[in-house]
Amino acid sequence: MALAAEEKSQMIAKYRIHKSDSGSPEVQVALLTQRILQLTEHFKAHKQDHHSRRGLLTMVKRRRKLIQYLKDRNPQRYQTLIQSLGIRH
Repeated sequence: MALAAEEKSQMIAKYRIHKSDSGSPEVQVALLTQRILQLTEHFKAHKQDHHSRRGLLTMVKRRRKLIQYLKDRNPQRYQTLIQSLGIRH
């Protein structure tokens, strides 16, 4: 259920800050958002998959912490990211 390599590289290219960036909060939040959306679709068909649901909750928690970090450090980048991904926080 991991992201495809080309999909992941496209997300990194879209949200990176500089050319060799792959770990900034924006990139991490974008990748987590994509994985969360995939798992949400998975649960529509597999309602009883509780093991993956625990992983989903972990991802949501990690994304929330990264978004809060970005909000505290740089509110402008936070607003841009939230609007770009369509996340309400």
